[in-house]
Amino acid sequence: MSSHREAPEISKDPVADSSDLYAFVSPDHPDTVTLIANYVPLQLPSGGPNFFEFGDDVRYEIHIDNDGDGLPDVTYRFEFSTEITNPNSFLYNTGPIESLDSKNWNRRQFYSLTRIADGREHRLAHKLPCPPCNVGPLSIPKYSDLVKQATYTLSTGERVFAGQRADGFFVDLGAIFDLGTLRPFQQLHVAGKKIFKAEGEPVNALDRMNVHTIAVQVPLSKVRRKASRYGVADRQSVIGVWTSASRRQVRVIGTEAAADVAAGPFAQVSRLGNPLFNEVIVPMSKKDLWNSLPPSEDKRFAKFVEQPELAALLPALYPGVFPRLDALNKSKKARADLVAILLTGIPEGLIDGFTNATGGVQADMLRLNTAIPPNRKPDRFGVLGGDLAGFPNGRRVGDDVVSIALRAIAGVTVPLVDKTFTPDAAAGAVTPGLSAADVSAPFLGNFPFLGTPYDGFNNPPASS
Repeated sequence: MSSHREAPEISKDPVADSSDLYAFVSPDHPDTVTLIANYVPLQLPSGGPNFFEFGDDVRYEIHIDNDGDGLPDVTYRFEFSTEITNPNSFLYNTGPIESLDSKNWNRRQFYSLTRIADGREHRLAHKLPCPPCNVGPLSIPKYSDLVKQATYTLSTGERVFAGQRADGFFVDLGAIFDLGTLRPFQQLHVAGKKIFKAEGEPVNALDRMNVHTIAVQVPLSKVRRKASRYGVADRQSVIGVWTSASRRQVRVIGTEAAADVAAGPFAQVSRLGNPLFNEVIVPMSKKDLWNSLPPSEDKRFAKFVEQPELAALLPALYPGVFPRLDALNKSKKARADLVAILLTGIPEGLIDGFTNATGGVQADMLRLNTAIPPNRKPDRFGVLGGDLAGFPNGRRVGDDVVSIALRAIAGVTVPLVDKTFTPDAAAGAVTPGLSAADVSAPFLGNFPFLGTPYDGFNNPPASS
């Protein structure tokens, strides 16, 4: 998965678990960049009466690095608080919720938004209400109306939303974690001929699951370095983005007479830049450490990018399918292509008309060249499909990041740095077999882009 349950400790703390990060030049407002960070993964829509919410004791942040040092130059900080309307009811709502101030809604959540730039904090908004969880059609007859009410345009130019959305990530978890089975290729698996009689259809394991989203649409002038010009080849056009969640270092559990108390400085417990980095690249013993560090420390993990475990597993699990990748692995050559994609950005000259390089500091960030305009006809394979506005140049909600990552690891991107290498024929076709069409909730064409959350009454669908 992109970053759902990707490390041992954070898998026990879903409220602080960052599951997906998106960054792209906004198709609805091309003079802005949209930043979306998802938390609280794998939400069953019917999971009441204590429905899902952000943590009042968690500091959520989206960071932007615009000078390539792997440290934040701009940060958007979200902090939440929860209020109970009726302390004598066990219900989430006692009637239809038709507005954000409905008296029928018993557990409401609010947030403040702070922008930190050059070490200075500026409170942009205080006590903005979130929409409720999508309980069902009787509880919330017009959910889209509440989303519009909960989408705010601030006087400083940012547009902001925080609340529940449909999980837009698509992946066949059940197959992939069953010894790396890719259903379109399952009969080529080392054990496939003994088990599979026919190719099975891929299953989107996250379909009809919800997440909690923080999203902000920011004018480009507020994320870029100041410069006289911004072009595709200009370093000032490239930003690095990651999200994090932090908790106080000390928590004292209260008694009947006293509430819990959190004290001490905030400690980072989760972060996410490129999808699948901690999930697939970082070994189990170091995943919790990685979550605690800033991107500027990622040189510690460069060796796992240079020789990724998955690259060695593919030839072993699919014998005879990836012979050239197998030979490349045995040569012990460092994967300079993966280092560029994940840790430094792709330098100018490797792909015609494109770069998203941020310099020599190795840091896992979602790099975005903000001078590349949105594509009116996006290609799901992003840069690999010739669409320079897609992953790994930022990440849009419909980008097929699992297939892109698998193909890169299988060797498709090696010729960028080694013209003598010819990838295996299967490398350019390897995929779990899913696309955005396998997400039941359609993506939106405008902010906040992720689809309407699935409601508890109709999940699973009444027709099933």
